Amino acid sequence: MSAGRRSAGLLLFRTTGTDGERDVEVLIGHMGGPFWAGREEAAWSVPKGEYGPDEEPEEAARREFEEELGLPVPDGVWLPLGEARQRSGKTVAVWAVEAELDVAAVVPGTFTMEWPRGSGVRREFPEMDRFAWCTPEEAAERLITGQRVFVERLRDRVRGEAAAPDA
Repeated sequence: MSAGRRSAGLLLFRTTGTDGERDVEVLIGHMGGPFWAGREEAAWSVPKGEYGPDEEPEEAARREFEEELGLPVPDGVWLPLGEARQRSGKTVAVWAVEAELDVAAVVPGTFTMEWPRGSGVRREFPEMDRFAWCTPEEAAERLITGQRVFVERLRDRVRGEAAAPDA
């Protein structure tokens, strides 16, 4: 029996705020292709992708980030945000890395599919057609429902670190 489909992704973030009131902004991408065109709400995702039994999830997260953004993964500490099961049944594991990234530098990867369906015409579409830095509130509106938990976990972690006493 199959263990089910699994994906891994990398959520870039940057800290915001002052005077001990730390918060985050996250980098998410709008899913490309004709099914997502014209949609904003619940049409964005963490850069992620599926992996098989012979690949480690961290390797898959790195590979997918580089494929979807056309850029290397920025240096930084990988913070595990755990796993979440999507409505589709897929289990997604996500890590966060604090880094800056200029969305104008992104060169998205592409995929090919028959479009319109049944036409015999194969067209190429970007995997993600645009990227944006979002506040947690903006991300909550844009991200597909099953991925919103990763932003909540990241925000809790960053705010918890701000509240922790200096060692």
